[in-house]
Amino acid sequence: MKLFDVYPLFDINIVKGKGCKIWDDKGQEYLDLYGGHAVISIGHSHPHYINKVSEQLSNLGFYSNSVKNELQVQLAERLGKLCGYDDYQLFLINSGAEANENALKLASFTNGRTRILSAQKAFHGRTSLAVEATDNPKIIAPINNNQHVTYLPLNDLEAWKQEIEKGDVCAVILECIQGVGGIRMATKEFAQGLSIACKEFNTLFICDEIQCGYGRSGKFFAHQWLDIRPDIITVAKGIANGFPMGAVLISPALKPVYGQLGTTFGGNHLACAAALAVLDVFERENLVENAHVVGEYLIEQLKEMQKTEKHILDVRGRGLMIGIDLDVPHKDIRQPLIYEKHCFTGCAGTNILRLLPPLCLTKTEADDFICRLKQVLKS
Repeated sequence: MKLFDVYPLFDINIVKGKGCKIWDDKGQEYLDLYGGHAVISIGHSHPHYINKVSEQLSNLGFYSNSVKNELQVQLAERLGKLCGYDDYQLFLINSGAEANENALKLASFTNGRTRILSAQKAFHGRTSLAVEATDNPKIIAPINNNQHVTYLPLNDLEAWKQEIEKGDVCAVILECIQGVGGIRMATKEFAQGLSIACKEFNTLFICDEIQCGYGRSGKFFAHQWLDIRPDIITVAKGIANGFPMGAVLISPALKPVYGQLGTTFGGNHLACAAALAVLDVFERENLVENAHVVGEYLIEQLKEMQKTEKHILDVRGRGLMIGIDLDVPHKDIRQPLIYEKHCFTGCAGTNILRLLPPLCLTKTEADDFICRLKQVLKS
């Protein structure tokens, strides 16, 4: 049997990681400014994470959600306090797409509607309803194209209000910093106006924090920069530092019903142990604050480069979620960064480099990246 060939791959076999460094099977070290697509939040192979996951696995890796799991209760309490939503409810699943799928389903259960508003260039996942809310027709199969979603320009408040005022919108789903869309950021005026309109017309406001959340922006959630409080928040990626996990944070105004949502693997003992270890490290090492401080420093250095180096058109982002607009295809920069300067980055569109490093990135490592990028830009 062969693998189903849907991923274009770099010819590199990564076998080891530590902090913000990774190594291939030939022993070559790489600086990781990609974090496995924003998944590695506390750094590769953090010793506390290894200990906690190993300890849990030695006792019990999995049992079903038909019995009490005190680790889920601990996670809900710890997460609620740390992120500022201790009055919300937590539903645990396995991935970001699954989080958005359940969030949209829950919104429809709540108000009985079926229409969704999503932003142009949005990415919300690849499962049935999540992919329909994703503005990329290439990945929406005919069976998913059920006309539930209207795509609107980010930050065009009047366009969104006009649709909400029709009274038939089930939910608005928004990345306050778009990831796949190229690190486009919602403005405070737009987000606050959208929140007000949603409340007025009984439309659920969902913030997709799967990539921009969990400390990456320099606050626990990116929407907290905008002074809004959504009805539902979805998270995944950095929640368990690489162990498959997702979650939905749900307003206390939404009441649960037995059987309404369900999952086999979601919130299992091993996943919860991993997520609790992540919160331990967040608190002990002040990683959210580090993402803010080092991220602002890195953005500042990149903007200085923009003044003197060729190919950089724009730099934007918050914390350690940064986009670099180029005047050449991103592969012209990204490939030599990987193969010659041994540094991983992400990308978006055709000409955007996307930086999503572990939240433990230091200023020294940021300077190292700047040095490597300059060398590629000058070549």
